Amino acid sequence: MSDFVLGNKRIGPGQPPFIIAELSGNHDQSLDKALAMVDAAAECGADAIKIQTYTADSMTLDIRHGDFVINDPGNLWQGQSLYQLYQLAMTPWDWHQAIFERARHHGMLAFSTPFDLTAVDFLEQLNVPCYKIASFENSDHALLAAVAKTGKPVIMSTGMATQTELAESVEVLKDNGCTELILLKCTSHYPADPVDANLATIPHLAALFDCQVGLSDHTAGLGVAVASVVLGATVIEKHFVLDRSEGGVDAEFSLEPAEFKALVQECKRAAVALGQVTYGGTASEQASRKYRRSLYIAEDIRAGEVFTETNLRSVRPGHGLAPKYLPLFLGRPASQPLTKGTPLSWDHLTKGNA
Repeated sequence: MSDFVLGNKRIGPGQPPFIIAELSGNHDQSLDKALAMVDAAAECGADAIKIQTYTADSMTLDIRHGDFVINDPGNLWQGQSLYQLYQLAMTPWDWHQAIFERARHHGMLAFSTPFDLTAVDFLEQLNVPCYKIASFENSDHALLAAVAKTGKPVIMSTGMATQTELAESVEVLKDNGCTELILLKCTSHYPADPVDANLATIPHLAALFDCQVGLSDHTAGLGVAVASVVLGATVIEKHFVLDRSEGGVDAEFSLEPAEFKALVQECKRAAVALGQVTYGGTASEQASRKYRRSLYIAEDIRAGEVFTETNLRSVRPGHGLAPKYLPLFLGRPASQPLTKGTPLSWDHLTKGNA
């Protein structure tokens, strides 16, 4: 598994996690709000922003009954037709250029998720640096082939896909020219419960497909994303919203700016904290060694007087012999007069009693 450069960012093991702010439909059909979201994501420290490229007509049929109405108890969009939902959530195609330019102004990468072949053609005209494949499209081999043929890196969510389906999808991508692939562990439920995150899958995916693995996170809060970094996630994608109280199609499982900023900070802390296998104390701990316990004279002792648990104790600081040597001194005579507060050394034991 090798790292690679995406835009001006190197992504891979040993690098800070690459954080993507997913704007989705939280712009509420306002370009001004979409641009404000880009500005806020940049302020939070996001490495990239991502949008979605589709129309309601490219996603479904304008039928508002039967199979085309969401009827899942507990679903955020219960009662809406698919067509209505996609009309509400889509990002108008004539906004893409402005959103991408605003992101580049802030030094962020900007790209999108295409949902059909016309979207790929459109995004190619905008010269996007990479492509995202959504969980619901990861079995669309024609779409995968078209994206792979662009020769650009592909980031694909794995939600709902079986191991066999993923193997087939990865094969399609590679057979059509994809050489830089990142899979995102994803739970396609909104919002997702952390118990369903199954982050232990991350290292398994990495080993199975010999590629980088990240997380597309639909849970509330930061914990799942931070934990994923410790398991090797190199990319974190999280939905972003300016203010949850204003609603927004994905607001319930999106992070507000202060939360997203904390996400960036804590994921990077987690990556740094992972470190390497080490024992014996780090360089920063060496100065603290003197505050460990050691053996000290606890009462004045005359020459020849035996050491007892009263006049010889294990206390802080750590300039005397280690506490493990206490039994070797108890009941044996001191070689010299010793004053209270003297750190114990081997010279304090009468020769022949050592």
